[in-house]
Amino acid sequence: MTIWNNIYSHFDPIAFFVFGIPVHWYGLMYVLALLIALLVAKIFMRLDHYPISSTLLDSYFIWVEIGVILGARLGYILFYDPYTTYYLSHPWEIFNPFDRQGNFVGIRGMSYHGAVIGFLAASLWFARIKQVNFWLFMDLAGLSIPLGYVFGRIGNFLNQELIGRETINGIGIYVEGVLRHPSQLYEAFLEGILVFIFLYFWRKRKHFIGEIGILYGIGYSFMRFVAEFFREPDSQLGFIAFNWLTLGQLLSLLICGFCVVLWFYKLAQTPKSAHSKGNYKNG
Repeated sequence: MTIWNNIYSHFDPIAFFVFGIPVHWYGLMYVLALLIALLVAKIFMRLDHYPISSTLLDSYFIWVEIGVILGARLGYILFYDPYTTYYLSHPWEIFNPFDRQGNFVGIRGMSYHGAVIGFLAASLWFARIKQVNFWLFMDLAGLSIPLGYVFGRIGNFLNQELIGRETINGIGIYVEGVLRHPSQLYEAFLEGILVFIFLYFWRKRKHFIGEIGILYGIGYSFMRFVAEFFREPDSQLGFIAFNWLTLGQLLSLLICGFCVVLWFYKLAQTPKSAHSKGNYKNG
């Protein structure tokens, strides 16, 4: 386990340079996550006979990616960044990839919960403009996001960020001399792989269009709540209550609660005779 425990000592988060600009493994993993999500969406679109054309899906993908990037960055500024006031008074700095000395450092600081808000806003706008079924796209997104998310968390691990809490377990890795949980990989497994497996099998017994998307929200939020117990709280925030509750857990609880209420509401509005059998060909 020695090599694993000291993996950061033998690994460079920078993959290569392009004209002197560093390209990080995180960026590559992020691109791979997007491509995997799109590929999975196209597979299930055909497998489950979604009444969505490939061209429409490609268009939707562009819309939500813009929404995700904007939401993730703005969410971090509002929820986590200690310099929120500065960025709000200097909005042009929010997406500035250069530091004060003019060095390229990339855009750092993204919030998953902010990304969710941006994703939903873009999806609602897309559905209204294109006059398509919003919930149909939520089902497809619920199936395609988890596996893409796995690579996003692997990117966090390779970028040596969002580190775990201290541990004495042999699976831990040394981060600046401290043995810590590889919490990014825990999240990849819990919030990505496990959620995907559950939704993969549930999709054939769904009760209404949109259920897969709602269950993704419940599944992700619950798994994120659990994973946060192994993740080091943000240094600028720490625990926000009870000496154990993190902001990530609070936001996850709010999203989970909302999705649970929404699931019961839509289930009550759906006649038993209208329950789907997992195929979208007829509705």
